[in-house]
Amino acid sequence: MDVLVVGGGGREHALVQALDRSPSVDKIFCAPGNAGIARLAECLDINVGDLDGIARAADERAVDLVVVGPEAPLTAGISAILEQFGIACFGPSAAAAILEGSKAFSKAFMERHGIPTAAFRVFNDPTAALEFVAAPEWGFPIVVKADGLAAGKGVLICEDSQSASDAIRLCMEDAAFGTAGATVVVEQCLRGVETTVMALTDGERLVVLPPSQDHKQAFDGDQGPNTGGMGAFAPAENVIDSTLLTKVRDEVLVPTINGMNAEDRRFQGVLYAGLMLTDDGPYVLEFNCRFGDPEAEVVLPLIRSDVGELLSGIAEGRVPDQVEISDEHAAIVVLAAEGYPGKHRHGDVIDGLAQAEAIEAVAIIHCGTTSDGDKIVTSGGRVLGVTATGCSRDEALRRAYAAVEQISFPGMHFRRDIGRRDQE
Repeated sequence: MDVLVVGGGGREHALVQALDRSPSVDKIFCAPGNAGIARLAECLDINVGDLDGIARAADERAVDLVVVGPEAPLTAGISAILEQFGIACFGPSAAAAILEGSKAFSKAFMERHGIPTAAFRVFNDPTAALEFVAAPEWGFPIVVKADGLAAGKGVLICEDSQSASDAIRLCMEDAAFGTAGATVVVEQCLRGVETTVMALTDGERLVVLPPSQDHKQAFDGDQGPNTGGMGAFAPAENVIDSTLLTKVRDEVLVPTINGMNAEDRRFQGVLYAGLMLTDDGPYVLEFNCRFGDPEAEVVLPLIRSDVGELLSGIAEGRVPDQVEISDEHAAIVVLAAEGYPGKHRHGDVIDGLAQAEAIEAVAIIHCGTTSDGDKIVTSGGRVLGVTATGCSRDEALRRAYAAVEQISFPGMHFRRDIGRRDQE
């Protein structure tokens, strides 16, 4: 089959790599893609927000399957547009993608269906929100979340009433996250260990993929501001064992799929559960309607089944009874531009890519790159992801960091403690 991948970041590069390994896939297109993706796919100069343009391009090229990477096209309804052209879409409908598109909907949904999540309140009025966070019933810290999509930046942890009031004003009065912050969710701050569990589902049945753990803070020791993710590893068996994973399946994933069906919002694609593992069991921090980034970059390499066939089947309503998973481990270290996650520089030449890729079991993921003649230059905050596999987590990390040492660009920074929280 011919496949079109929507997006241009690290997650989409990982998807393209997985599809390129698939015997069922012939040609791959990507809109818009990046410098790394261009080595494996034909990149189309179409923005991810141009849903009609993506659908027309897929139709003109007789594409069999469209795989949507980011959340925004899904919440905007790209699956319905593709359906009009008779093109299969891997990713949920807008009605189902609201599970990520609105945190207020998601929290109320979990409350309705008995899915464990933190206590919360929803506010549309800043005055009422400010009054509540002055003395929240749960005490501090609390979490203030913009309701809508905010590119992973709309979650603010507040240690006292002043920072909570600042967060409310930032969202609701300063519109720092645009219309996404017009409504806010204020919730109790949970304590525990974070992990990610993703499942492939056709809306009725599901297959749980290896759990992973992301590292969101910018600097070593989980210090600094939150980012889109500075690294990850899978399987996170040191965090979530098989018994706990079964509990997550039975108490979180299955009730979510059943609940969405009961509300006429059949969910097909990837159900991503961001979890806090507390002393009282797993609680849902957030749901996403697509592969995580950078979690996709460490989970997809572990899938031994034909990924093209797998995603196509789910798009057509057929999840397999099981997915073949490697017994290896995978890790990714993200290389970021100077200033990230704030204002960052771009246009810097990247050196050492060939030397890094020459290391055994290493693959370079392009997150924010473009071509400048015969050179690869930076074009985003998260520039590259250095991934590696190995027979153990330590081996995967050793290979990844050995490859990192081969790469350089001005201002490059990365965390040196990915996958090592339990070794501190």
